[in-house]
Amino acid sequence: MLVFVTGATGCIGSASVSHLLARGHRVLGLTRSEAGATALKAAGASPHFGSLQDLESLRRGARQADAVLHLAFEHDFTRFSEVCALDKAAIEVMCAELEGSGRAFISSSGVALVAPGGVATEDSEPLPVSEALPRFSEHTPMTFVGRGVAAGAVRFAPSVHGREKQGLVTWLIQIARQTGVSAYVGDGENVWPAVQQQDAAELCALAVEKAEPGARWHAVGEEGVPLRAIAEAIGRGLGVPVVSKAPEEAVGHFGGWIGNFVGLNIPASSRKTRETLGWQPRGIGLIEELDRIFAR
Repeated sequence: MLVFVTGATGCIGSASVSHLLARGHRVLGLTRSEAGATALKAAGASPHFGSLQDLESLRRGARQADAVLHLAFEHDFTRFSEVCALDKAAIEVMCAELEGSGRAFISSSGVALVAPGGVATEDSEPLPVSEALPRFSEHTPMTFVGRGVAAGAVRFAPSVHGREKQGLVTWLIQIARQTGVSAYVGDGENVWPAVQQQDAAELCALAVEKAEPGARWHAVGEEGVPLRAIAEAIGRGLGVPVVSKAPEEAVGHFGGWIGNFVGLNIPASSRKTRETLGWQPRGIGLIEELDRIFAR
């Protein structure tokens, strides 16, 4: 089938394009640049020029596709409400093109704030949209399930890690470089889930093929990696001290949005995803990935 992929030149998107092509699908990849188009052609995909701001380009892409994999999102946390509203409009336009067709629309989401105080599972409902959490990535597609769209979501771990990027851990590395210390909060025993980039991409391909309306799949290879272990790996790699910060110091040290996030304990399970889709993560763990990156 022909799959329209937004975010097709990004970290997860480019890997997902490769997995879809390897599984015999054709790919139409959204790009806003000639460099992106060249990369897509080299991979064997067809470029589709446009952007999240260009709703007509999204409409045209979805119209000709057998399925849509929506991975694009502007990660600008200084204007989070604005980019979430942009994402909502993009989802609505694409899903409207698929309405009544039974075609798949797979959106990207996250496991981080799904089950505060517990282990997030695929059956955990997302938190309601609010002023504090204005993310529509799951809520909006699911409103189209009753309108003939096989809408679902892949929830990614906070760290989708590869050689070039490591999800939110990339921010922790940057902060350690800037401050000269690798920090964690409190005793550092709080955990973040993680998944290797290629494993996450394989799951995206499986989710598109399964096209189960209303399904939520968890791209989680490791249920929880302690933040202290992550900080220690960064400290080893950069040759900087590893320190603990009190909760009240977190925002001042890490910065606003991630300072409120780094001390959270957010374990997540992918048991249902593995059992249902036959997905078996095979990539290396986050700490091993970090050690390899810094050893280069």
